[in-house]
Amino acid sequence: MSMDIELDFEKRYRLHREVIETLVLTVLMFLVIRLAVQNFQIDGTSMESTLHNSELVLVDKWTYHFHAPQRGDVVVFDAPPQPGTDYIKRIIAVPGDVITVNNGVPTVNGVTLKEFYVAPCHLGAYFSDQPVNHEVVPPNDYFVMGDNRIGSYDSRSWGFVPAKNIVGRAALVYWPLRQDNYGLLANASSVFAHVPNPTHTSATPSPLPFTLSFTSSSFATLFTTPTLSSHPHTHTVDMDSVFLLAMPALYVVCYRYRKKRNKH
Repeated sequence: MSMDIELDFEKRYRLHREVIETLVLTVLMFLVIRLAVQNFQIDGTSMESTLHNSELVLVDKWTYHFHAPQRGDVVVFDAPPQPGTDYIKRIIAVPGDVITVNNGVPTVNGVTLKEFYVAPCHLGAYFSDQPVNHEVVPPNDYFVMGDNRIGSYDSRSWGFVPAKNIVGRAALVYWPLRQDNYGLLANASSVFAHVPNPTHTSATPSPLPFTLSFTSSSFATLFTTPTLSSHPHTHTVDMDSVFLLAMPALYVVCYRYRKKRNKH
């Protein structure tokens, strides 16, 4: 009788321990995934024809801690003209570059860019654009523009983006997939291949510093999909976040199941 009780207690103890271990591993894996990448929803047409309204993109928040943002990268950042609102634009000039923009066409360090990602119908000036003529990009700042030049509120209107405002690099579109947009964003480095290095070496771009802080609001965003918009920043709980949460749990469950099978 006592032997049966001990065996029953041992089984229940093992079961409880496995449940707790699974939950802990799931939470840890989820946090690691969320600290490295984040999903965003496009709201607007400022990045047409590269990105479309309502598309969901995955943003790499890890890479820029190892190398500086580069010309041609599509980045998400906290918008200087609307703090607390996330914008998505393309980096055109980096610290130390000399930038001129003429009717939506940028010239960087004396080289006029031929941009395959800007459709002819989207080329031109936005109504709030200010003159940009031989401006030097300051240290730790970036000059950004939307691919839809006639419909993008960007650095031409409000100036540079501080490096500290950059959230990460838009890596891929994961929903919906279309004929002209089927996942990974096209590499635009060829557009800038003939642009010389910045002449103002004191402003050479550098990797972003590591920062890790948690508040109640920042923890809440782990379970939501921020909207990339020119309107106030909003969050909505959606099935994508639920799926992202479920993935680590499914992995851990499958791993433990295979481990048990191997024992038998």
